[in-house]
Amino acid sequence: MSSPLIPVVVAIDGPAGSGKSSVSKEVAKRLGYGFLDTGAAYRALAWHVQASGIDTDDAASVVSSLASFDYRIGTDPAGYAVHVGDVDVTAAIRDPAISAVVSRVARVPEVRTHLIELFRSLMADEPRPGVVVEGRDITTVVAPDAPVRILLTASAEVRASRRSAELVGSTSSTVGDELRRRDEADSKVVDFMSAAEGVTTVDSTELDFEQTVDAVIDVIRFTQPVTD
Repeated sequence: MSSPLIPVVVAIDGPAGSGKSSVSKEVAKRLGYGFLDTGAAYRALAWHVQASGIDTDDAASVVSSLASFDYRIGTDPAGYAVHVGDVDVTAAIRDPAISAVVSRVARVPEVRTHLIELFRSLMADEPRPGVVVEGRDITTVVAPDAPVRILLTASAEVRASRRSAELVGSTSSTVGDELRRRDEADSKVVDFMSAAEGVTTVDSTELDFEQTVDAVIDVIRFTQPVTD
């Protein structure tokens, strides 16, 4: 009896504004891999908690909300939907109000344990030959045994500049303050600013988008030969 096909896992970590999501999606498209946005799950849970009338600062209540958190997400890098129950929350979870509170639910240990198991299940069920998984603790906690592990980073100034260019009406300094607050909050839970042993760093400070995508694919091809 033949063994089931196990998808190649490409784990990508990095701080806010490093380009993890856009770069990971493009890499997945070019390689014919799936794409898993782990941050969407934390955002969706924050949405679910608020929709349920629960205080995001009440850790015990946040944990209790996991029982009713019916979460689904697609892995098509060309476009995927996020659902909580029958509700499509793909757009809602990107609202600034959700961004402002997502760290509060993400820092709860029981939440992270629950969602990490969910991520591993989604990775194992990926029908494509590989899956690019991006987030904050992917290389060290979610998929520490992945054959390809990458820390994608850039200077704080460049990250702020890139993020402000995406947000209409936002200045680089304002976005920079927001990124610093987000990094500080999340760094209390996971270390995503320095590469763990065996993790390759791709610094995109001096690279444009295409060059960054190429650099990541080069790491993947060197570590895990890809058949076109």
